[in-house]
Amino acid sequence: MTTDSLTSRPVNSPATPAPVLGGLGLFTVLLAAALPLIDFFIVNVALPTIGADLAASESVLELVVAGYGVSYAVLLVLGGRLGDLFGRRRLFLIGMAAFGLTSLACGLAPGAWSLVAARVAQGASAAAMLPQVLATIQATTTGPRRAKAMGFYGATAGLAMVAGQILGGVLVAADIAGTGWRSVFLVNVPVVLAGLFLAARAVPETRSARPEPVDVPGTVLLAVALLTLLVPLTEGRAAGWPLWTWLSLVACPFVAAAFYVVERRADRAGRTPLVPPSLFALTSLRRGLLLVLPFSIGFSGFMFVIAVALQQGAGLGPVAAGLALAPLAVVFFVFSLLGPRLVARYGTRVVTAGAVLQGLGLALMALAAWHFWPHLGFVELLPGAAVAGAGQALQLPVVYRVILSEVPPVRAGVGSGVMITTQQSALALGVATLGTLFLSLVPGMGMRNALVTTLLVQLAGVALTGLLSLRLPRAVA
Repeated sequence: MTTDSLTSRPVNSPATPAPVLGGLGLFTVLLAAALPLIDFFIVNVALPTIGADLAASESVLELVVAGYGVSYAVLLVLGGRLGDLFGRRRLFLIGMAAFGLTSLACGLAPGAWSLVAARVAQGASAAAMLPQVLATIQATTTGPRRAKAMGFYGATAGLAMVAGQILGGVLVAADIAGTGWRSVFLVNVPVVLAGLFLAARAVPETRSARPEPVDVPGTVLLAVALLTLLVPLTEGRAAGWPLWTWLSLVACPFVAAAFYVVERRADRAGRTPLVPPSLFALTSLRRGLLLVLPFSIGFSGFMFVIAVALQQGAGLGPVAAGLALAPLAVVFFVFSLLGPRLVARYGTRVVTAGAVLQGLGLALMALAAWHFWPHLGFVELLPGAAVAGAGQALQLPVVYRVILSEVPPVRAGVGSGVMITTQQSALALGVATLGTLFLSLVPGMGMRNALVTTLLVQLAGVALTGLLSLRLPRAVA
């Protein structure tokens, strides 16, 4: 049997037909793609209830969010590599099963620190599962089918990030069978069981034709680089910025430089490092990743800040705080379905138009906060949330397509792992930076002014994404 040097599967032959991802298989992997993103945001509106029930301090509550995000970000590229090596379907099933078990552990956690430990394990299991989604799509679809699948992936990812916060509020308030906040984790268990049943029947197995062993030095150095950046930024404010936080931040660029040197040396020696520097020779990937950073930082920072402001400042309950963002979710979903058609006609300038719309939406929400505070809720945020949702939908799914458009299927796992790691690290940075800015401003400026200031800072980030979008390749391959 021969293999195609540009693909991750055997060359088509009557004996070995190329694996194809059908409609049910696509639904299954998209379901799995939604779960980790929902769980990143679902706890935002549940944190006050968790803190009261488990007598958890603010710093421990931040670890409930950060522990998941950091372990997820640190292990994503490794998860993609293991899928290339041992089979993406196999890693997908293992990761999904582990995600269900760790979700159960979160829901049954007897104390704050056991919840933190379970969240770290949950993030690690998500890192095994999620890279296989994009890698499977890349390896089992081509042409218009791939464009359509990537459009659905982008729509699912964006909608999951908003829906997670809404769902969290509804579940906490519903207090199903007296579970309270625990239901935000326990709800994953039946979803995972259904996903495992479907995946075993509908998701084809693929792997790299030339799998490489795990790059241990690269894995360790990447983990250390991300930890030295994300942990101090996440925990620094609550801990009072002790010396270790500053030493960690100072060490981060040196560790990152060592990681780059090790990876470049392995790449030049003909081995496949964890993150091949040669991958960044792809213009679409390089410029797309650069745009994902400010977009994701702003998105996650906004979701965290608005949840805190609406509950602690405007006095809304978890349901009202979650549903205040429902217009953003609904409009995002509608416009994300229009994206492929608009891209076919106007190219990546759709992303630029999306940045303009998102900026307008943020400005409208800042004006609403300034004028109506503390009476800020669904009605007051409706115009801005709807416009911002439309703008975000015209950016995120398109940028996903751009980033992976030139990545060959043989490197599908690595490419998707790099993209999701960049996004997840930026999501964690958004909570750490914009969240820290907001919480630091509240004592001196008050909740309203702190919220408006943070929204204006995010508006500057949206302007940056708009400028960066002008450098994207005009057409999507």
